Amino acid sequence: MTGRTLLGPADHDLLQRLLRIPTAGPLEAGPGDPPARLWEAQRAYARAARELGMRAVHHAAPPADCLGRPDVPAAVRRAAARDPGFRTAQPSLVLRLGPALPPAATVMCNVHLDTVAGQEPVTFDGRRFTGRGAVDAKGPAVALLAGVRAAAAAEAALGRDTAVLVQAVAGEEGGALGTYGTRPLIDAGYYGRLNLFCEPTGLRYLPRATAAMTARITVDGDGAVDDRPDAGHNATVLLGFLAQHLATALDGALPDGRVCVAGLHTGDRHNRVYGSGHLLLNLSYARTADGAALERAVAEAVGTGLRAFAERFGATREFARTAADAPRITRLDWEKRGLPGLDDHDPWAEALLADAGVPRWPAGEPAFTCDALWMAGRPGAATVVLGPGTLDANHAHAQGEFIDLADLEAFAATVRDVLTAFARRTAPPAGRPTAQQGSPV
Repeated sequence: MTGRTLLGPADHDLLQRLLRIPTAGPLEAGPGDPPARLWEAQRAYARAARELGMRAVHHAAPPADCLGRPDVPAAVRRAAARDPGFRTAQPSLVLRLGPALPPAATVMCNVHLDTVAGQEPVTFDGRRFTGRGAVDAKGPAVALLAGVRAAAAAEAALGRDTAVLVQAVAGEEGGALGTYGTRPLIDAGYYGRLNLFCEPTGLRYLPRATAAMTARITVDGDGAVDDRPDAGHNATVLLGFLAQHLATALDGALPDGRVCVAGLHTGDRHNRVYGSGHLLLNLSYARTADGAALERAVAEAVGTGLRAFAERFGATREFARTAADAPRITRLDWEKRGLPGLDDHDPWAEALLADAGVPRWPAGEPAFTCDALWMAGRPGAATVVLGPGTLDANHAHAQGEFIDLADLEAFAATVRDVLTAFARRTAPPAGRPTAQQGSPV
């Protein structure tokens, strides 16, 4: 890397403009949040990309049939059913530098322009950008273009013998998990030999991405007045017991997965027994096969929990009815499941990234969930997650989200170095014809 500035005033202005455009997806936005303007944000991004020679080869809402697949999260299906404009307000953009070349001569970079909810003040003091999406992932999106620009200036083969694709997608946040943003683009063939997913990794490349599954445990019983609590089913006590039981039974169920005992809701008032409610669990896993094992483990743990509840509360005065009926009034449903996990170890890509000076994510440090999981099992394709900043230190998804200009400069330089290393490795020798054009990339 050199100390030369790669992001100029136009890049700073582009990032501030993107930060000011609300792009919180429909699964994130609350009643008071402005509607997402993803079309506008992506058009602004495409205009900036045109100045460095990239052109849009795809800019459209996701196809209708992508929402009906069984592994699409239930929250996505409910939102689409509730809002006829859901799909058309969630476009994704694909930009390309160079001709349509086969994946073997192509690098793909994926970045999401949707954000979590909660607008943050947009500021830039010459050193630090703040605003929703600063680190996750509008800041990396702008630095990515700067890196492509610098690489094209440094290596003539880039854009001639080697193509670059940039996916600027919707549907990464809110639990959509790329099912209507990234996945349709990958299925359409918009990927390459090397695929970079721009997420905050502290500029270390991560060849893994966990998948996640969400379980909903519902109690659907009879409520009661507080003067006769024994007459009803106490969903609060039953779900509270199951929350503790599952927290213990599933702790460490997978060495490289995590179990999050999440929301529990029955009611808000003090003078009644709530007979219905639900408990949510979010579970991550690293390998696709682990998802099925984890699903079985949750079902078994719910069963043992219900038996333990009946034994513990069967003889009590207030909760005997709940204990007796617990198996009948409790059910386990899945909000999302069946997603792939990415565990990619490609010696060719690792050698290239090492030559470009990119350090590897520590093997013992947990991975996280992102759209890179949709590259799992794609033949002839290496995939890594790479970006500036970190989710926690830069307050991603939280108040005060920021990214430092120095980190964006470093990411742009990293992109430049990776792209030039790729071009030099894949460019045809002098006198050999360039690769034939392929479709659709």
